[in-house]
Amino acid sequence: MENEPLAQRLLSKSQEAFLMAIEVYNKPSIRYRVEGFSFFICNAWELMLKARIINTQGIDAIYYKDNPSRTKTLENCIKMVFTNEHSPIYKNLMRIIELRNTSTHFIVEEYEMLYVPLFQACVLNYTEKMQEFHNIDITKLVPQNFLTLSVSMKALNETELRAKYPGQISERLIASNETLSEEIAENNNTYAIRIEHLHYLTKDKSKATDILHIEKDATAGVQIIKELKDPSETHKYNTKKCIQEIKNRLKRKGLTLLQKGVPIEFNTYHFSLFCKYYHIKDDKKLCYTYTVNKSPTYGYSMLAIDFIVAEIEKDPANIIDNLKIKVKK
Repeated sequence: MENEPLAQRLLSKSQEAFLMAIEVYNKPSIRYRVEGFSFFICNAWELMLKARIINTQGIDAIYYKDNPSRTKTLENCIKMVFTNEHSPIYKNLMRIIELRNTSTHFIVEEYEMLYVPLFQACVLNYTEKMQEFHNIDITKLVPQNFLTLSVSMKALNETELRAKYPGQISERLIASNETLSEEIAENNNTYAIRIEHLHYLTKDKSKATDILHIEKDATAGVQIIKELKDPSETHKYNTKKCIQEIKNRLKRKGLTLLQKGVPIEFNTYHFSLFCKYYHIKDDKKLCYTYTVNKSPTYGYSMLAIDFIVAEIEKDPANIIDNLKIKVKK
């Protein structure tokens, strides 16, 4: 271990910190898992990025020039590797660092509901960059299904927050929720993996996760929605973004798409094959047609991406060839 190159030692420790972050967050008996996760995931990223800097810029680059005995902070490492401060991955890491720094002074359990979309994206970003920067497949260390963080199924309720906490705490939480919600809407899945709480009416109580009744004198009202009302939110992926997300998913899963036995990258033509054969554009859950302009444009939902990836997983070696045959018939 002592003779092992520094970059390799950093990567070994980085993977240990990453495992700790996953284990802490997914362990139900730990109450302070938000703080624990933010601490360990930041540590994992810092060690991994320093290994990247050593391999690309040399060992001296991880130290401050005016203080050679001190290595640079995670913030400095992020700025050295991800030079575009407007990129979603940059903003994701900076938000989690902010939480890590805040959690030493102030945190309540509801912060989990706010930050888990960012946490999940951060986990997937880490696995992708370990593969890209260091050719390390994290799924050999942690099975793919364990990379999914356990999620609270309860949405943040402002009325409950104000009743539970003093004004300063509740208002801070509500303000944080509004800020993060806006940022999640403005960025892609590299910034946050969205968690949507969708409510449907059912008369079968065994199928319900929450039970409510209609009260004519209630001060707080709800509206029964039978159709999708905001396709710009639910169907926000154009063809290009869908293709990129599908390629990212396939890479994370270690799947190689083949055509006539030759490895290929998923592209626009392949996407059109799926759309034609499975009639994706006709399914309102998967696609929304915008008819404002003369030529219609299409927005796709996350369900469409999930569906295509799931179909590819079944037979990555033959699915493209099979779809070509079926579409021609």
